[in-house]
Amino acid sequence: MVFDQVRHGEEGPSGTLIKAFPKLWVTRPQWRQVDWWWMMVRPMQTVKVYGVQDRRSTTQAKLPWVVRYTIEGRHRGKSFRTRIEADRYRGLLLQEVQAGGRFDETTGEPESWQTPLAEARVHEWSRRWIGEQWQEWQPRTRASATEALARFITIAVEHGAKPPEGLRAYLYTALSPNSEGERDAQFEKWMAKNCLMLGELDRERIADIDRRLGLKLDGSPLAATTANRIRIVARASVQSAIDAGAIAADVWPQRSKTRARRKVARTRRSVDVRSLPSPAAMAKAIDAIVTQQPGSKNYRVMTAVAYYAGLRPSEVVMLRVRSTELPAEGWGRLDVTEADISFDEPGEPKTGPRSVPIPPVLVTMLREWIHKNNLTSPDRLLFRTRNDTMPSGSNWARAWHRALESVGQRPMRIYDCRHAAATTWLRAGMPLAETARRLGHSVETLVSTYVGALDDEEHVANQRVDTILG
Repeated sequence: MVFDQVRHGEEGPSGTLIKAFPKLWVTRPQWRQVDWWWMMVRPMQTVKVYGVQDRRSTTQAKLPWVVRYTIEGRHRGKSFRTRIEADRYRGLLLQEVQAGGRFDETTGEPESWQTPLAEARVHEWSRRWIGEQWQEWQPRTRASATEALARFITIAVEHGAKPPEGLRAYLYTALSPNSEGERDAQFEKWMAKNCLMLGELDRERIADIDRRLGLKLDGSPLAATTANRIRIVARASVQSAIDAGAIAADVWPQRSKTRARRKVARTRRSVDVRSLPSPAAMAKAIDAIVTQQPGSKNYRVMTAVAYYAGLRPSEVVMLRVRSTELPAEGWGRLDVTEADISFDEPGEPKTGPRSVPIPPVLVTMLREWIHKNNLTSPDRLLFRTRNDTMPSGSNWARAWHRALESVGQRPMRIYDCRHAAATTWLRAGMPLAETARRLGHSVETLVSTYVGALDDEEHVANQRVDTILG
């Protein structure tokens, strides 16, 4: 039987270019079958390359020359420092289009340009992997994954290579699929030279990376939950490379499941209720926030909402006028339907929408706040600065720490106001299910987190059992 070797770009007898296969062996009678199979499985792409865009008038553009093109209608672009570089890149793209080459929809570049997966650098693979998941992830998941991979990339480097200052912060944004025009040439050059290739990730190197992922920059251990979250993301990206054939076998070390190892890794998630101020001390500290600073009144009401309603700080800053139910007397209500998910971007709260009753002291405070600031539009946010921007979290924390110090209380985070609220409710005898509902928790999470606030119930429980036993 006679075979013909069909190479990339050759034309078959039926007139169709065989572009889908770098090398394919077929018998002469199979030419037409190859043409049909290729057209069904690998349809032609619509790729359009546009002229070079000049953005020198934009002072913030470090790379002012932009090559724009589309793949199946999806816009892509790459920026360059000089016009010559941009023209060269555009010319190469046009050559691939004219030759019928396929473009990778993830990287946006011709498939023929791609290096073998085993030779891909860790930062290149991480960027590709995160781009494949990006559309399915929620904003918080995106931020968490980029943070984890930024740590992973700065560790997965050649022995003795010291990451330049600011690399990790740069990767927080540079790993996003939408960051092509904002990449720093110096950082990219350093990673291309020093990051490990996927084929170099053997068991010894991965074991060292796994250990270092659980450490801070100063060598002290990260919180167990934080380290575990980072390892899960890093391992998922490596597992994806294994599935793609870039790495021969699963090289990530298996965590021991023995009882001794579990006991070492186990951490207490419960809140130390002894460090939280009493309700009277909390009220005094909240009033002490007000100073001569213009934003201090803003921070006072925001902290009151965090404590009396048990809201997360990200939920407090996204409360709107329509979210409030503030009667002239008695208890009111806050409808928690939004939260800040990414730099003043509203989104759904972490555990979904909920409705939270609020006591009269907070009702009065919010009624006065809305009236004083003339907040008449239902869509108006309750808490904004004089420049109509979201209040700064760092300024809010400083105002709170200063107030705590002035009344003789230990430092605590803004988020701890939520813990103080939960502790207050539980000690007042509020049922577990209702407390969990107001916080947006499950009862299991509530009990494991605030177990210290339930210790006082032992005496009450003993009395109730004595009553039944007679």
